[in-house]
Amino acid sequence: MDKHQHKKTSYGAYLAFLLGMLFISSSCQRHSDMQGEGADWFQGVWVQDSIPNQAGMLNYTLHEFRVTCDSIYTTMKVHNKVKTMPDSCYGNGEWTEYAKAVYVLRGDSMIVEGVYTKPNWKQKISGCYKQGEYLPRYKVAYKSKDSVVLENKFDARPVVLRKTQDITCVPKKRWEL
Repeated sequence: MDKHQHKKTSYGAYLAFLLGMLFISSSCQRHSDMQGEGADWFQGVWVQDSIPNQAGMLNYTLHEFRVTCDSIYTTMKVHNKVKTMPDSCYGNGEWTEYAKAVYVLRGDSMIVEGVYTKPNWKQKISGCYKQGEYLPRYKVAYKSKDSVVLENKFDARPVVLRKTQDITCVPKKRWEL
């Protein structure tokens, strides 16, 4: 074997070793099966009662969040005076949508990642209204023991919530949720 071929073989073995290590390290990453604890102050049921000037709006959504550990279950009561969908879905212009997600707080930002669901919290893959990913992004503009104001980065209307129930975080396995 000449010097040039030996260099090629060594380089190939080194490259194979690096690719193998990359594959092993990326495929063996372990995600916890347990819920995280989430923010202590956010545990509970939070309800949005109204939006300023909602009677004059063409559409608006009222939210309810059930927060347990790092999981958030969202019920959205949608009111829409403008028909933007088939009659079978639109009905009288009021409907409820659901989503489940996990959240993380970083400073005053709340990052939520989840999916739209059916009322039983099982993922919704077809039907009326929204389906797929549920990815709101909020800024926590104000928080106290019994109220929170969230500013949605994709909607100018703040979500003003009042706490209606306390929940104590008892982490569960994700598949038990």
